[in-house]
Amino acid sequence: MKISIGGDHCGFPLKGPIIEMLKEWGHEVTDHGAFDTEPVDFPDVAHAVCGQVRRGEADRGIMVCGTGVGASIAANKIPGIRAALCHDVHCAHQCVEHDDTNVLCVGAWIIGIKTAEEVVRHFLDARFDPDPAFVRRVAKLAEMEKQAARELLGLKD
Repeated sequence: MKISIGGDHCGFPLKGPIIEMLKEWGHEVTDHGAFDTEPVDFPDVAHAVCGQVRRGEADRGIMVCGTGVGASIAANKIPGIRAALCHDVHCAHQCVEHDDTNVLCVGAWIIGIKTAEEVVRHFLDARFDPDPAFVRRVAKLAEMEKQAARELLGLKD
């Protein structure tokens, strides 16, 4: 699987071990930074990570910041991205199975490496469940994005 990963300076200490895990598991990883603890703006990194996912250059994305909240907000601003903030394995697989999530956000201040390992594993192993209710809900999310874009452009339905 091709994974696009990034985070801010607060997520930097956890991002490196996650990248090493991903490589050990056989995934192809593209790291969009931060590359040290010097402050960076997580929206810039989210734009790079999510852009790669959106263009189909990566199968999934992972964002790591201090709490994961800012990364989640930034990622969800990008059309076609469904990002979930997950700090437990149940949410990590269910967000993919029920909501077709394509970006995982985690907080380096919130979980340690062992929990991150399990969360990432469950996120990557999960597959979208084509149950009609889940398909319908994900389609409604896509329609919400389209409607918001039309409103921003001043277009009528």
